[in-house]
Amino acid sequence: MTDESAVGVTRRSLLGFAAASTVSLTRHASAASEPGTLGDAVRGLGVPLPTGIAQTTSGPVRGLIVDGVLSFKGLRYAAPPVGELRWMPPQRPQPWKSVYDASDFGAPAMQLASGSIIEAPDEFGFQMHRVFTTPSELKVMNEDCLYLNVWTPGTDSKKRPVMFWIHGGGFAFGSGSQPIYQGDALAKAGDVVVVSVNHRLNVFGYLHLGDAMGSQYATSGTVGMQDLVLALQWVRDNIAAFGGDPGNVMIMGQSGGGAKVSILMSMPSAKGLFHKAAIQSGPGLTVGRKAPAAEATQRLLTALNVRQGEIAALRAIPAHQMLEATAKIPGLASGPVLDDIEIIRDPFSPDAPEMTADVPILVGWCKDEWTIFTSGEPWFGHMTEEDLQKRVAGLGEPGQKVLAAFRQAYPDYSPTYLYVEMLSGRVMYGSELLAARKAARGAAPAYVYMVTWETPVNAGSLKTPHTMEIPFMLYSYEKVRAFVGPGPQPKHMADQIGAAWVAFARTGKPDHAGIPTWPPFNSTERPVMVFNTRSRIVNDPLPQVRLALEASPQAQAFRG
Repeated sequence: MTDESAVGVTRRSLLGFAAASTVSLTRHASAASEPGTLGDAVRGLGVPLPTGIAQTTSGPVRGLIVDGVLSFKGLRYAAPPVGELRWMPPQRPQPWKSVYDASDFGAPAMQLASGSIIEAPDEFGFQMHRVFTTPSELKVMNEDCLYLNVWTPGTDSKKRPVMFWIHGGGFAFGSGSQPIYQGDALAKAGDVVVVSVNHRLNVFGYLHLGDAMGSQYATSGTVGMQDLVLALQWVRDNIAAFGGDPGNVMIMGQSGGGAKVSILMSMPSAKGLFHKAAIQSGPGLTVGRKAPAAEATQRLLTALNVRQGEIAALRAIPAHQMLEATAKIPGLASGPVLDDIEIIRDPFSPDAPEMTADVPILVGWCKDEWTIFTSGEPWFGHMTEEDLQKRVAGLGEPGQKVLAAFRQAYPDYSPTYLYVEMLSGRVMYGSELLAARKAARGAAPAYVYMVTWETPVNAGSLKTPHTMEIPFMLYSYEKVRAFVGPGPQPKHMADQIGAAWVAFARTGKPDHAGIPTWPPFNSTERPVMVFNTRSRIVNDPLPQVRLALEASPQAQAFRG
């Protein structure tokens, strides 16, 4: 990983050097790519160069050129959501006249510290998860977090597809600028424009205050999603200045990001702002409800000694104190609520939204999702058959049928991995259910995938974990070799998965020469692209598992 403090010094010194040395280097981005120029010589040393000035609706901006890709980082798309704007809908930023320095990322949203334990019941209702988040680029987390990043091959008029990335971490953690999420390699490999975004999270993005603080806060439980809508409006209004096509925008997200993509597909305010979507290991079928959200909010107010209606007192609570209180209240601000204003229906329950019936989607999962959450547990790798049976005992006959189905699907799996599969099954089941509901609309296709390539790191113990597809579809595998391992296979996987995402962004179909023809999903054959070193189409790849999960009470509740 890069020493970011060193990068910061390099960027600052470079900008000073370029300003003093030559006006031409800052006048046009293309000057940096002309052979025989000072830009060509400096680029050969791996030194970033300043881009030309791009005009946005808020004012002029300048970024950096690194390895032939123009990056504009930390672009403010909304006013700081602080003071009287805390828990309010995002507002457009105040315009500026001087050139905005877009050479470095903006701050990540406020969130709990790395390694925090949170209560997050899984499909069986009894698992505690340890959640990790890395504040990117050594930035200090801040409520002033509404920034986005743009990577582009050129600020020209080519009208490239726009691939808008929404980070994971549930609705509580993460940042759009973590190394694995950075879009420079994807922009270069696919000749596309990549955007990543930060937005409000946890208690700052999803605290339902309508009952406690009045109608002015009726949509406070959805402001994190409203941030994403405003960011997409920014793309619509500005991306042409960065070589992108505002009429061809693909939204994509993994885990919590996938759930956010699901929700955007049903939000009236997002209609028309995107044209394709990818939901990766995060099928969002339903959203929360106001009544339980209001109860959790009341517990927070009690803990903070704030009475109903005292919004000024609540706004005065420091952000870190708010987070500390949040960590002690299960279920608080765990995601957006159906507020009947911004979110007016469940995203994919009981059916796919009619509003985006014409938007094609990619949806899928990784074979061993939950290893990434459980590999640090003391039982991981040491579970006996007796231990497994004890954990499954409370689930009754349906649980035994699910276990038997996974045992049949993966006969070589140990008790540890069979248990991991039971924890992971919800992602596979929800992804296919979402795809089936989308396909039933009959207006635009759903393409379903499953990643089975196993990372060799940690002696192969992670198998195919949650997030495994990200370094391939974003071409960021070189930044995370500690996750994907050495050798040529990660590039080979990127040439299959990343190229499919680019083809889908460009045409609405994921087909390309490096993979078999990929048919749309239907509920009869149920075709799935299984990504591995040699990818293939498999119809209904886990039928016994699907049927066992479908009959379980947990899955029935999940269906909505």
